[in-house]
Amino acid sequence: MKKLTRVSLWSAAVLAGLFVAIQFVPVNRVNPPVETDAPSTAEAHAVLKRACYDCHSNETVWPWYSHVAPVSWLVARDVSKGREELNFSTWNRLDTQERVKILKKSWEEVQDGEMPLWFYLPPHPSARLTAADREVLRAWSLVAHTQATGAP
Repeated sequence: MKKLTRVSLWSAAVLAGLFVAIQFVPVNRVNPPVETDAPSTAEAHAVLKRACYDCHSNETVWPWYSHVAPVSWLVARDVSKGREELNFSTWNRLDTQERVKILKKSWEEVQDGEMPLWFYLPPHPSARLTAADREVLRAWSLVAHTQATGAP
């Protein structure tokens, strides 16, 4: 019994030491300058900012747990991947064809309930989209699509 306690204590000490050590692994938590935002109504902008901007813009609000490894690694990876897919802060870099493609894909993901991601919602309940929020985003994507293509 005494040997088991000693092994347990050593194991706990090693795990605690590893946890402390991984806190020193650097994580890229930067917000580059915002170049431009996607044109939107104030209502659509509010929904986008609340539900999308943490992963899809250079205006990420880094919560406390994004500073605690190993969760910080996952958060930084998700933000990086989100910005690669769609970054509202660099909307001006996209040509018309890219904007149309992104608008279509984004709306389909919102409509299908794929965005915001399921694991993002528990710590960010305000990002949960209501039917009214979805309608605002649908209308915005239609208007933005029309503006991007010049079609009536």
